Amino acid sequence: MPRDKSISHIKIMAAAKAEFLEMGFEKASMRSIAERCGMTAAGIYRHCIDKEDLFYQLVSPAEEKLMEWAKAHMRRYEEPVRKSRKVVWRDSFIDMMREVVYPDMEDYHLLVAKSKGSKYENYLHDMTQMAQDSFLTYLDEMRASGINVPKLSAGQLHLLLTAYITALFEPVVHNYPKEEADEALTTLEQFFLPGWKKLMGT
Repeated sequence: MPRDKSISHIKIMAAAKAEFLEMGFEKASMRSIAERCGMTAAGIYRHCIDKEDLFYQLVSPAEEKLMEWAKAHMRRYEEPVRKSRKVVWRDSFIDMMREVVYPDMEDYHLLVAKSKGSKYENYLHDMTQMAQDSFLTYLDEMRASGINVPKLSAGQLHLLLTAYITALFEPVVHNYPKEEADEALTTLEQFFLPGWKKLMGT
């Protein structure tokens, strides 16, 4: 459904966000959303197909921003290896959290902590799988370019990425205040990045 910019739609989205944040997707009610914004349920359904679609309209912009950053991140690493056979440390998912996630913490809290019952309920697992597939391909490309990197099985990499991504998003899941979230991210950066750099031969 196209994204509507009308005043009514803006009111619905604000009410839906408040409802999903308070109740989670599974327990949220379209009737309650209608009451929150002073409309009838029929009026709500002129702006969405169903509750799933309403949740999608709320979280999909945040998801798209995250995926755009992640794809650009992989390109930033792949292109130098293909051209110069040299690994250059550029950025990490720590930067993704600082640049994309933490500035819009509430939107990502909705996506990863309030999505049970929706198609996003396994979002972090799916994100981990995507990162695993991309990283395994990248390691193969590095070896093909003559770069000596450790041999990791898919299972071993999955363990590392699950620990990493889960830790990064814990402040989001638990809705940390920004200062506390920043402190946690600094600790995670000090702990994880030396290991990732070693795996990449930098």
